[in-house]
Amino acid sequence: MEMEPTYNPALFEDKWYRHWLEKGYFHADTEKVLKGEKPKFSVVLPPPNVTGVLHVGHALNSTLQDVICRWKRMNGYEVCWVPGTDHAGIATQWVVERELAKEGLTRHDVGREEFLKRVWKWKEQYGSRIINQLKKLGTSCDWERERFTMDEGFSRAVRRAFVTLYKEGLIYRGKRLINWCPRCHTALSDLEVEHEEEQGNLWYIRYPLVGEEGYIVVATTRPETLLGDVAVAVNPSDERYRHLIGKKVRLPIVEREIPIIADEYVDPEFGTGAVKITPAHDFNDYEVAQRHGLPEIQVMDDWGRITVAPFKGMDRFEAREAIVKMLKEEELLEKVEPHTHAVGHCYRCKTVIEPYLTEQWFVKTKPLAQRPIEAVKSGEVKFIPKQWENTFFDWMYNIRDWCISRQIWWGHRIPAWYCADCGHVNVAEEAPERCESCGSRNLKQDEDVLDTWFSSALWPFGVFGWPDETDDLKAFYPTDLLVTGFDIIFFWVARMMMMGYHFTGKRPFADVYVHALVRDEKGQKMSKTKGNVIDPLEMVEKYGADTLRFTLTALAAQGRDIRLSERIIEGYRHFANKVWNVARFVLNAADAAAVEGGASTNYAPEDLWILTKLSETAQEVDRALEGYRFNDAAKAVYQFIWNELADWYVEFTKHRLYKGTEQERRTASQVLLRVLREAMKLLHPIMPFITEEIYQKLPNKDAESIVIAPWPSKECCLFPEVAQRVETVKELIRGVRNVKAELNIPPSTQVEVFVKSGDSKLIDVIEKMEPAIKQLARASSVKVVSEAPKGCVSFFLPGVEVYVKVGELIDVEKEVERIKKKLEKMAKEIAKLEKKLSNENFLAKAPKEVVEKNRKELQELTQLHSKLTQTLQQLQKLG
Repeated sequence: MEMEPTYNPALFEDKWYRHWLEKGYFHADTEKVLKGEKPKFSVVLPPPNVTGVLHVGHALNSTLQDVICRWKRMNGYEVCWVPGTDHAGIATQWVVERELAKEGLTRHDVGREEFLKRVWKWKEQYGSRIINQLKKLGTSCDWERERFTMDEGFSRAVRRAFVTLYKEGLIYRGKRLINWCPRCHTALSDLEVEHEEEQGNLWYIRYPLVGEEGYIVVATTRPETLLGDVAVAVNPSDERYRHLIGKKVRLPIVEREIPIIADEYVDPEFGTGAVKITPAHDFNDYEVAQRHGLPEIQVMDDWGRITVAPFKGMDRFEAREAIVKMLKEEELLEKVEPHTHAVGHCYRCKTVIEPYLTEQWFVKTKPLAQRPIEAVKSGEVKFIPKQWENTFFDWMYNIRDWCISRQIWWGHRIPAWYCADCGHVNVAEEAPERCESCGSRNLKQDEDVLDTWFSSALWPFGVFGWPDETDDLKAFYPTDLLVTGFDIIFFWVARMMMMGYHFTGKRPFADVYVHALVRDEKGQKMSKTKGNVIDPLEMVEKYGADTLRFTLTALAAQGRDIRLSERIIEGYRHFANKVWNVARFVLNAADAAAVEGGASTNYAPEDLWILTKLSETAQEVDRALEGYRFNDAAKAVYQFIWNELADWYVEFTKHRLYKGTEQERRTASQVLLRVLREAMKLLHPIMPFITEEIYQKLPNKDAESIVIAPWPSKECCLFPEVAQRVETVKELIRGVRNVKAELNIPPSTQVEVFVKSGDSKLIDVIEKMEPAIKQLARASSVKVVSEAPKGCVSFFLPGVEVYVKVGELIDVEKEVERIKKKLEKMAKEIAKLEKKLSNENFLAKAPKEVVEKNRKELQELTQLHSKLTQTLQQLQKLG
């Protein structure tokens, strides 16, 4: 069948994706699994935010999942890959609030009901953008099972989980100090706070002693919280202050008397060794206050405004300046020093967060953490690479109760109703008509919504219909694989494990593959401000989805960040071109009729060699994908198609295709078409579009689509002895080419080649492959001899001596002098590299890649020097 002369993915990528969807190839059949007709393989797509657009991290994550899913599908598994999107509470609300701001409005201006209508409208309009972009990449998700974390079924699952945990005493409501964003107006978990180093100040403030002369100097980074101080603390072992413990000081400005206490928490090296304790506005101070039974005095509201006179109504940073000014006026400010410290910011709007004392809902996490810890310890759940287990354990062993309430409007509203008459909290899956305690109808639902990660934690079983015992849940849960980034191991992975084990008694997934970060080619993190972001959709437009997918897969080495550039993507476009051109040659040159009338058994040695290489490559790809070594799988297919198939086997067959007998042409055609078909299958999980386009043009298809074609057999064609002898023939051809290159003989010059060997089977292969050797080595003849002919240079391969007649083709004396000069120059370069690599200073300071490059260069030069020396010795004998 005719193929376009050049590779143009725009002509067929969208076409094939539509075809696959129409045929339903990605839809999993639950019945086949429940009846035991097929084994299952299930995966859930980490749900991207509805606010999102495809970035290169998404492209990597979905490509790696797709590689595994397509490979499993071809291996006979019923693959269920469930996609979906996350409502992404704060992130989505932030986007819609920004749109409102353009109209000069806030969410409070329009009210909760109207605001939520706008968010749903925005979600319907833009929420599927990233899903459509993932389709452009070729992801083979079961789109008929697509879910949303706020769809009706999932909302029910969230309510069931909340109510169950509440009744079990694992969810409670309490007044605690939490991270608060005055801009987003909501609580944040510790993980939603981004800490950044900032240049600030350390203010040294005098706190006058009560009942005696003098004062104690306290150093603080936040003078505005002074208004809520309840104590001054010193370390009990600090000799400077031991005599003051138990006494009182007068709080500047406020004039309230507060005690001086001793606590091990205080670092004697920080500032003066005396610190102020403000429990309602600092996490460490809160813990100190709990230990000492101190009160909590709140001096800010939820907008970050001071609530205490004379600064009432001031913004916290405005109040800071006013308080510092007043301290100076009252001569209570001793000094100010520059001080660098980590400041917490809201991960969404970047506002400086405020520790804030407020009523929130919490999950008791320690009881839920034990089972996941045991699962990872026992290997029931595996992290790949294994090193990420340490990150998981660090978090899980030090886990704190999880604040799950958020003071925003977009999300799962907390299913709790407060009785205005008796104060009872009614927690239920559906809105109660009456208070379960007093029977009153005067109920009001909690205004807060749940943390986005609460619903996401139910994803692996919620998508299959839990809490109902659905057929999908029976067939596809637990899932087999989760592919995710390291930054959400605790945010999401750990929480899915806690919820999965608690509600189903089963692991949510067997393997957790943690992929690396995609950086620019210099190793820097990609960011819009740096201008080094690579847009995957632009790359798809320019080079095709297959090229981008292959690039990401080839670079996805375990435990190593990916360094990506457009130059690298463009480089792999050459591989796509190579695949296209090989297919064009095979389809044009092979006899399509050769596939009919039964398989030929009259194989040439090179046929058995390529079939062996094919089986070995299938084995290698299988081993690599089983171990999630994506880069090794890509490398194996790349080498097979480019090196073995294109560079060697295609060349080996040309003589038989164009000048051979009818039987030789038929056999060569059959093997070529078979190898091309199986090679496309091996490549399909990584490059699905080009492989389908080529597969559909083959006369020997074994399925209606490559998507559901059987994976290549690993053991059917292994002829190791013949294959090894053909490898020797390849080395023979390379050796003849090298001799020509070393002696400045033009590559096209015909030379006489002689071989001497005691291995009759090897000689038989050489004789059978003589036409190919003559063509590829540009040899006028290939003769078997019993002793070394005159006028030849030689080289030795395992089991055979090879002689190339050059005496009449070169000026021996001239070549001897040329090679001597070349060897002298190389010797100087070798000495220079050896000196550099023996220099400890160079080894310590030079970048690792520079040192490795020098070592490789030295090794190559040394080997070449050795070969040229042998050639020189042989030429001197000729002279």
